[in-house]
Amino acid sequence: MDHSYLELSHVEKTHRTGAIDTPVLRDLSVAFRRGSFNTIVGPSGCGKSTLLALIGALDRPDSGSITLEGFDLARADRAALSAYRRHKVGFVFQSYNLLRSLSAVENVEAALQFSELAPKERRAHALESLAAVGLPDIASKLPHQLSGGQQQRVAIARAIVRRPALLLADEPTGNLDREAGARVFATLSELQRSLGVTCIMVTHDNELAASTDNMIRMLNGRIVDA
Repeated sequence: MDHSYLELSHVEKTHRTGAIDTPVLRDLSVAFRRGSFNTIVGPSGCGKSTLLALIGALDRPDSGSITLEGFDLARADRAALSAYRRHKVGFVFQSYNLLRSLSAVENVEAALQFSELAPKERRAHALESLAAVGLPDIASKLPHQLSGGQQQRVAIARAIVRRPALLLADEPTGNLDREAGARVFATLSELQRSLGVTCIMVTHDNELAASTDNMIRMLNGRIVDA
């Protein structure tokens, strides 16, 4: 495994609620190789989503290091972390988080709002991303006119439109029926291969997880199998 690409070393994270401390990640170390499809499985509350949030710089570890090609998220300042989230990472969540008043293509374009692209280029990139997730004909439709699976694929198109190095997906099939979930997973798999992106997906579906490059099992804030 290429430990120099993305590596977490001795990561600790505790959630604090008032005077109560709840350890979430405990001395966690794991590495991901470039261009791989990884899944994280384990029971609810074992720290899967927290781990993903730390990799995506949505939160900071209490101790330990998270290093992507020599860039340590744990020690970076806020401006550097903001740039990392904007340029390096695409996020897909269980809830699609689409803006209801915007069309599908406008939702994808929203991810390019702060880019230096001209409006025509932003639209072209957004349409290209919709085509990449198998939805070239729904650009003008509003979210309520789309099925759950289609909405999630629009969310994936939004996540990849900036061509991130990392694609982080937190239970992307969790709100979908079996058929729609399988289509969303197939879309992620196809994109991971075609774009060469490193994908890390949290899931409760062990069958899907077993078909990826690397399945990581978590229990009580620790890696028990990788």
